Amino acid sequence: MTRIGRRWLAAFGFALMTPACAPDATSDGNGKASHVIRRPAVENEFTPVELEATIDDLVAEINKEPSGPMQTAVLLKAVTGFFAPMAKGAIRAMGELDVTGNVLGSLEPTGDQQRDMEVQNLQIEQVLLDGAEAIGITPFGDANAAAIDEAVAKGVHVVTLDNDLATSKRSIHVGTLGRSAGATAGETLLAMLPPAPGTVVIHGNTDPTWLDGTDRTQGAREVLEAAGYKTVVRQATWADGSEAEDVEGMKEQLEAADPPAVGLLGLFDIAFRCAMAAEAAGEPDLPIVAFDFHPRTVDYMREGRIKATHIQRQYYQGYLVPYLLYGIKNLGLDATRGIIAPRMVDDSRFNLGLDVVPAHKIDAYNDFLDIIDARQ
Repeated sequence: MTRIGRRWLAAFGFALMTPACAPDATSDGNGKASHVIRRPAVENEFTPVELEATIDDLVAEINKEPSGPMQTAVLLKAVTGFFAPMAKGAIRAMGELDVTGNVLGSLEPTGDQQRDMEVQNLQIEQVLLDGAEAIGITPFGDANAAAIDEAVAKGVHVVTLDNDLATSKRSIHVGTLGRSAGATAGETLLAMLPPAPGTVVIHGNTDPTWLDGTDRTQGAREVLEAAGYKTVVRQATWADGSEAEDVEGMKEQLEAADPPAVGLLGLFDIAFRCAMAAEAAGEPDLPIVAFDFHPRTVDYMREGRIKATHIQRQYYQGYLVPYLLYGIKNLGLDATRGIIAPRMVDDSRFNLGLDVVPAHKIDAYNDFLDIIDARQ
C-alpha cells in the first residue's frame, strides 16, 4: 500500500485484511480459484433458509466453470457496533472465495457526514489505485455518487449495502429495504395494540435527504394508519447529547396525543429511547416495538418493556456482497441478476429481509448470532 494510503487509513480508522489464500477454497496451483466451498448453513429457527438457498444457487453457477482470481474492497461506515457483523460476514465470504482485498471502516465514526463522505471518496480512489476490481460500499450520501460512478467508468462494479445510492451507477443494492421493513415493524406492533382509535408515536425519520429512513417511516405509517390509528413522528437524531432531548420530545407527544397513545415504534438502533419516553410520560406499560439489537434495547426487552425488535441481518449483508461481486466478474451482471432474481424487487435491489425477534426469544437469537459469529 502507498504512503498516501497508509496515512489515510490511519486518519480514517481500521483495515481488516483478508487472506490471499483461504483454507475453505481450493486452487488449481496457479493462484486461480477453481472451486468455491461455502461454510454450511447452521440449523436454527432464525436461519434465513431462502436466502441461504439463493447464495447456494449462485455458488453452483460459479462452480460450473473455473473462475479467475479477484481483488476487491468492502468499504463500511464502521467496523464496530452495528457494522461489526457486516465486517465479519465480508471477511468470511472473501476467505471462502479466495479473493484478496480489504474490509475498511472507522473504529469511531465522526458523526460529521460531510467529512465522512469526503473520506469515503478518498477510500474509493485509493482502493482503485491499489488494484481493486470490485467494490462493496455502505455510502454516506449523495456526495459519494460521483466517486462510485468514476469507479464504474473504469470497469469496476460496485454493490451498495445497508444504505442505497440509487442516483449512482452501482450495479446492485443489498439491504433491508426501507418501506417493506417499516411495514413489517408496523405489523409487529399492530398485533399488540388495542382496537382503534389510538395514537402511535413513531421514532423515525422525516428528513427527505435520508431516503431509506423516510421510506422505513412511511412504510410503518401506512400499515398503522390503514388500521385506523393516528401516527405522530419524532425525528430521530444521533448527535452528541441528543438523547435527553429526544426522550423529552417523545414524552411530550405521548402526553399530548389525541386520541390517547396506545403504543410506540422505534425504527432505528436508538429505539430504546422509546421505552425511556414511555416511562417519563408515566406510561411504562405501553407496547413498544424496536429495531436492531443495541444492548440497551436488549436490556429493555429482558425487562418486558420492549416487546420485540427487528434485525437487519447485517452479517448476511456483508457476506453476500463479495459473492455478488465475484459472480458479476465471472458470470456477468445479467447472469448474476438472473440467479438471485427470487430475492430481487426490481432489476437492481436485493431485499435481504428481516429477523423478527420477540422478547422471549432473545437468548435463542443470541445463540444463532454466536453460531455465525455475528454478535454486535
